[in-house]
Amino acid sequence: MEQSSMRPIWSGTISFVLVNIPVRLYTATEERSINFNLLHKNDLSRIRYARICEIENKEVPYEEVVRGYEYRKGKYVIINDEDLAKADPKRSQSIEIIEFVNINDIDTIYYAHPYYLEPEEGAEKAYALLREALAKANKVAIAKLVLKDKEHLAVLRPDAEIIILQQLRFAHEIRQPKGLRIPKEKTETKELQLALALIEKLAGKFEPDKIKDDYYETMMKIIEQKARGQTITPLTAEPEPTEFADLMAKLKESLEKSSTK
Repeated sequence: MEQSSMRPIWSGTISFVLVNIPVRLYTATEERSINFNLLHKNDLSRIRYARICEIENKEVPYEEVVRGYEYRKGKYVIINDEDLAKADPKRSQSIEIIEFVNINDIDTIYYAHPYYLEPEEGAEKAYALLREALAKANKVAIAKLVLKDKEHLAVLRPDAEIIILQQLRFAHEIRQPKGLRIPKEKTETKELQLALALIEKLAGKFEPDKIKDDYYETMMKIIEQKARGQTITPLTAEPEPTEFADLMAKLKESLEKSSTK
């Protein structure tokens, strides 16, 4: 197998019933953001965060930092990587499939981080079998795995030649929208018809390659202008909320504008 340029963050097995498929897990996304450094306003020197010992009042090197759980006020038990593995050796090294479901049964609010799964050497045929079986059955696998000291829920789904593991949130991690002012009244028929016509005009196929990160590109332009000492002016005006009385007119205007594109 050709060596991947990416580094695996986890290795273990996909397990369901008596079948075990050795795999490696790779992060499937990368953040594209503008990283700002925090500076001292007076001299623009970098702000550095230090690990300070509360008793000795001095910085502690990273190699002397350990993981501790406070089981009683001021009393800690030290937990290392070996202890975490001993908690459940099988689960810490296994993606345990629980059941198979239709992907449309999973509300998108549960989706979190995506990862790529790669078979270990010698596990290619079993990997391909699982991939093809999921595709033919039009199902995805719901599974559990321990990653970064925590158990996670996940879904395994085929995507062309690869199996993607999509981390899911547990139900208790989803906050309920209690206390939010959500309108319950029905909309007027005329406004609804215009809104539906506008949706139909703007309907299309999702093509992520065509959608640009405008904010990132705009911020880079602002940074370049400031570096040259140029005056910065807002590139777009702040949007004003549409009053209900103007809703029909705005919908009609939007429909006409979309028709001319």
